[in-house]
Amino acid sequence: MKPNYLILSFICLLLLIGASCKKAGQEKTNVVIIYIDDLGFGDVSCYGATEISTPNIDKLASNGLLFTNGHCSSATCTPSRYSMLTGEYAWREKGTGIARGDASMIIEPGRTTIATIFKDAGYTTGVVGKWHLGLGPQGGKADWNGVVKPGPLEIGFDYCFLIPATGDRVPCVFIEDYKVVNLDPDDPIQVSFDGKVGDEPTGKENPELLKMHPSHGHDNTIINGISRIGFMAGGKSARWVDEDIADVITGKAVDFIEKNKDKPFFLYFSTHDIHVPRVPNQRFVGKSGMGPRGDAILQMDWSTGQIMAALERNGLGDNTIVIFTSDNGPVVDDGYKDEAVEKLGNHKPAGPLRGGKYSAFDAGTRVPFIVWWPGQVKPGTSDALVGQVDFLASFAAFTKQDIAEDVGPDSFNSLKTLLGESKEGRPYLIEHADALSIIKDNWKYIEPNNKPRFNKWVNIELGNDTVPQLYNLALDIGEKNNVALEYPELVKELSGLLQKVKEDGRSR
Repeated sequence: MKPNYLILSFICLLLLIGASCKKAGQEKTNVVIIYIDDLGFGDVSCYGATEISTPNIDKLASNGLLFTNGHCSSATCTPSRYSMLTGEYAWREKGTGIARGDASMIIEPGRTTIATIFKDAGYTTGVVGKWHLGLGPQGGKADWNGVVKPGPLEIGFDYCFLIPATGDRVPCVFIEDYKVVNLDPDDPIQVSFDGKVGDEPTGKENPELLKMHPSHGHDNTIINGISRIGFMAGGKSARWVDEDIADVITGKAVDFIEKNKDKPFFLYFSTHDIHVPRVPNQRFVGKSGMGPRGDAILQMDWSTGQIMAALERNGLGDNTIVIFTSDNGPVVDDGYKDEAVEKLGNHKPAGPLRGGKYSAFDAGTRVPFIVWWPGQVKPGTSDALVGQVDFLASFAAFTKQDIAEDVGPDSFNSLKTLLGESKEGRPYLIEHADALSIIKDNWKYIEPNNKPRFNKWVNIELGNDTVPQLYNLALDIGEKNNVALEYPELVKELSGLLQKVKEDGRSR
């Protein structure tokens, strides 16, 4: 009996090992990008914030690799998202500025994107949350009452649940795949950015109907007591409730994870927080002590925690790469009187950086940037220069794919740096605001221009000047001392490199 028992045990052990090896051989690592809106370098506690606590993001950072020199590619949302998905600097293409709510699809259908890279590698791909890259045929308008296409499904995503543009722009509805969610066909949607449609009240005409007033602009059609940019009529059953947006999109992202837990997936989860209008769920109202902006940061941290909990709950924690980052730097007053300025206190959204959203200074594009992959990415901090524009080439390498010469023209394979296997970052990186700038070896050059130096509406320095600017970021992270006159040869070198990148049409 004893020898038989040993033989049986040995056979069982071999079967278990074989099954484990087979499973491991079949597994591909899931990838989740958590893309926050308007989150500044100093807005979370793992990056030094002391007036607010973000425990879920802090946990992600303490168990992952925190980059101190990680960048989006533009100081505003649409171009950053374009660059991140396509691997091409948005300033190369016309029509990639901040998109109107009725903008047509900006990324050409069929183009190679991060989503197509993963799809070609056998992944199920999904995007949930803010889109802001246009919907509908180029040169035309989306059919909000019919089939809304082209959109994400034409550039590699298998599933989408979208805020079409931004929370402060109409149409204020969700799109799931090709359809407006909960639309009543007897109450069709009308959208215009050229003039009023229907008889809906506006913030300009009926301020007494508002529960949040605009500080500048944002005074068109009132939806849920908040006036927006643009005009909308109809679609009442489909309109979102701002207080529920985070719950809805986070729930859809969790659903995507759970439905695809048994196969490899790529999820691009793009939050609305902490973009305006900031109307967090009642669970978070008043919790930060900094008004709706601070409360929205807490809500955003909660959303992050829900994604991480879903991964752990479904046994995916050790087999998923999570990248947490932001589309551009911070802005406090971005069009609504929401007490963000009055209740800011000692909180510094940009941390030690100068500028903010819209700015050529580093606060415009240097953002929180965390990579998490338990057992594979060693926890710690990296000061390597990394950029979101490199995601396409890096994940092509990760999935063992070659990309064509004309694909991702500005996307470098930074996989080893992102995974902490190398401390060597990008050779240089272009940043985009009113002016273009280039960072190389901790030196930053901003090209001269004649545009305004200050945005009076949002109270942010734009980084524009009529003379060349040069900053030593290693010694002057706040970009306070322009040393261009002291280093004319360096100015010549960096301006020449920037000009070459412009003229070549590619940098890869």
